[in-house]
Amino acid sequence: MNLAKLVQKAKQVADKNGEKIAAGVGKATDLVDKKTKGKHHDKLEKLDDLAAKLDKTKGDGDTPPAAPPA
Repeated sequence: MNLAKLVQKAKQVADKNGEKIAAGVGKATDLVDKKTKGKHHDKLEKLDDLAAKLDKTKGDGDTPPAAPPA
């Protein structure tokens, strides 16, 4: 399987299962945050936000990312 086919398949899986992926990432980051006592909270929060974009049921999935601050 070449890289292009792999990327296409990954996009299809993410489109079909975005809600499940976002929920799983949310649970995992909550657990890591608890175990590390908030040491990496900011990084985990960014990961949660990225995963939430996969969840098309919330309506956030099509929102483009905000421009980085200047």
